[in-house]
Amino acid sequence: MNGLALLVTGGARSGKSSFAEQLASRLGERGIYIATSQIWDDEMRQRIARHKQDRDSVAFEWRTIEEPLRLAEQLNELSRQLADEGRDVRPPVVLVDCLTLWLTNWLMHSELADEEDAQLPLEQQRLAEEAEKLADAISGYPHPLVLVTNEVGDGIVPEYPLGRVFRDEQGRLNQRIAAVCERVFLVTAGIPIELKSRAFQWDEL
Repeated sequence: MNGLALLVTGGARSGKSSFAEQLASRLGERGIYIATSQIWDDEMRQRIARHKQDRDSVAFEWRTIEEPLRLAEQLNELSRQLADEGRDVRPPVVLVDCLTLWLTNWLMHSELADEEDAQLPLEQQRLAEEAEKLADAISGYPHPLVLVTNEVGDGIVPEYPLGRVFRDEQGRLNQRIAAVCERVFLVTAGIPIELKSRAFQWDEL
């Protein structure tokens, strides 16, 4: 099942992360959990601790890597490391949770840079470049890979500019990553539905 990339999307508390972890446990005997979250406050610290405790409570071996920004580079490096282990060792499945926090980190990184130096504005072009690098890394990753993201554009239009940029860039990111994944799942109320097999085909007209 080498080279299989799966994308899991859904709203907040939809059950998408739990479903993604179940997928991972079916795809490998052990896993690498790439956490993109950063600790901004005590609530986030507690949330991360709970997630880690939940993973440790199941009979599946996880190794956690924290990578808030350089996600494409991390996937490329893992590909090289696992290649060095040799073909006799079954590679672990990689779970990335989540792309929304990764995007948020880049937005905050750009926003902070803008505050510190007027020559470093928040540039959507940089976000597009990073998204393209990530899509290339996913396409080239030779082992099972599960990615989690969020659907954020179904609600009201954010009233502040950064919120609108985030909403738009999240939608673009989801489309780009979905295009390079073999299967895409939407999870609502804990119920997963596979989207690509149900997608409309223009030749059906």
